[in-house]
Amino acid sequence: MAIALFDTHGPLEPLRVELRAAIERVLDSGHYILGEEVRTFEREFAAYCGCAHAVGVANGTEAITIALRAMGVGPGDEVIVPSFTFYASAEAIPPTGATPVFCDIDPDTYCVTAETVRAALSPRTKAIIAVHLFGNLAPIAEIQALGVPVLEDAAQAAGSISAAGRPGALALAGTFSFFPSKNLGCFGDGGAITTNDPDIAERVRMLRFHGSRDKLDYELVGYNSRLDELQAAVLRTQLAHLDLWADERRRVARRYEQAGLGEVVRLPRATQGSSPAWHLYVVAHPQVKRLESALADAEIAHKAYYRKPVHHQPAMARFAASAELPATDQAARTHLAIPMSPTLTSEQISQVTDAARRAL
Repeated sequence: MAIALFDTHGPLEPLRVELRAAIERVLDSGHYILGEEVRTFEREFAAYCGCAHAVGVANGTEAITIALRAMGVGPGDEVIVPSFTFYASAEAIPPTGATPVFCDIDPDTYCVTAETVRAALSPRTKAIIAVHLFGNLAPIAEIQALGVPVLEDAAQAAGSISAAGRPGALALAGTFSFFPSKNLGCFGDGGAITTNDPDIAERVRMLRFHGSRDKLDYELVGYNSRLDELQAAVLRTQLAHLDLWADERRRVARRYEQAGLGEVVRLPRATQGSSPAWHLYVVAHPQVKRLESALADAEIAHKAYYRKPVHHQPAMARFAASAELPATDQAARTHLAIPMSPTLTSEQISQVTDAARRAL
């Protein structure tokens, strides 16, 4: 039987009654935009992350743009961002008027470090985007020690934990995506911005709503970027189960290790002090094409997410002409995501491991 890369159906099957009730609750209320469901989800999600404020927005990409603007980023500024990440992490910077500056990663954790960020610093650096890639947590405290405000891109890290706390509460602000395949996903697009800074939270609320506090006076040129009531109700239902799903993702990662997968491919390494809720489980091998072929033959889903990293993308060429990022280029050539979900069975993990062993 084929093994999927994600299982977005299985974890939700036991929640169908709760989810229907949540949707019915919104229909009965007659309120669909910035109502009680959104306000309650924002309180609950802020409490979950361990921060003072969470503000729902339309998606994870606009969350980054809005958060940067709320942090004071604008024309003439530079924002450091890794290239080994989803395109949106960098795409969200130019709409602020700022310039993306690409930095390298740690090849073992796939995350930025204080050293890779330091190499990209300039007098114009206004902010650093630290991506918690694949659910692994970037070393925020070390990066913040560089003295530049840090924004966590936590789109893939809901449910991850560290000794310092949860993502979204580790830096000046954090952003999340609730795309359906994420660890905490809604039934469409959605996102959120978290912060402990009340001024940033207030600017975010204005920017998501056309730059207005009251729909009468418009103090900023903002956006129409709002999490809707239906998605908030769905997210509230799932939030109560996120930690269980995160624990199951960690179980799957341990089972891959116990099955001996690390004997044939390089497994992802958690950053020090973190316990990732792996959104993607990404392995690496110099001859990764052999692994891809073997998994395809065994009907095991897999995906190379960032074969062409962001600094090599055509739209980013004008920002990255001189970028030399050897660890990024190596990761792009050798990485491969293999099945990861809370419902992955030991038998399926063994199938994946056996296919890799036969190929490599």
